[in-house]
Amino acid sequence: MKILRIFFFFTFLTQIGFAQTKRNFDQQTLTWIRYYNILPLTEKWALHSEFDNRSFINPVHENLFVIRIQGRYRATKLVDLGGGFAYFNVNTQDPNVDPNYSVPEYRAQQDITLINDIAKITFHNRFQLEERFIQKATKTELLDDFSFAFRFRYRLQSTFDLWKKEKRSLKGTLSDEVLFNFGKDNKRNTFDQNRIYAALRYHFNPNIGLELGYLKSLQRRASGVDFYDRDIIRFTIYHRIDRRF
Repeated sequence: MKILRIFFFFTFLTQIGFAQTKRNFDQQTLTWIRYYNILPLTEKWALHSEFDNRSFINPVHENLFVIRIQGRYRATKLVDLGGGFAYFNVNTQDPNVDPNYSVPEYRAQQDITLINDIAKITFHNRFQLEERFIQKATKTELLDDFSFAFRFRYRLQSTFDLWKKEKRSLKGTLSDEVLFNFGKDNKRNTFDQNRIYAALRYHFNPNIGLELGYLKSLQRRASGVDFYDRDIIRFTIYHRIDRRF
């Protein structure tokens, strides 16, 4: 609980900082469509992979495409560990700008997730560190150079059953995640973004689920005073490969 108090106190201070300084907000609407696969390897080890396509709605334009793979280890009932890599292909962050190239990003990630069940609600406290290698670019071309930064992410998420019958179920998810950049190219946007998410997931069986959710993202840009204010509709297909041990 002490961690939660610190998290919400810091979020409160961040919001005060926003209110005291004039900010410029660019409102955008997007869809994120994702396929998430879970392949159990042993009782404790699993391989997770995902493919995520993100697009603007007005006007319709590609934002980016993500491929991510990670190994996960269930150390105990209360502790889950993960590490992996991701490739981002960023077309544009502005639907009205259509460059003739895409910017690649290569990212390593490690996390520890603490799991706790309270009154039929499962809480996940995820602490994640990322090492980001982003290729530099001008307005017309990619450069033969990369910027590097660390990013720390903390997410508090709760999941709970709304309805359950035999192998089918309807689950709810609520989460809040805050992200911070660390690096010489991120002096004005150490605070990166805050993401608030709410979703419903229907499981046809324990191995196949469909999730529809709404994500509110407030992301600070490199200038330090400009922000992306994003309303995101997210659709996910969850697929767990059934392996009996």
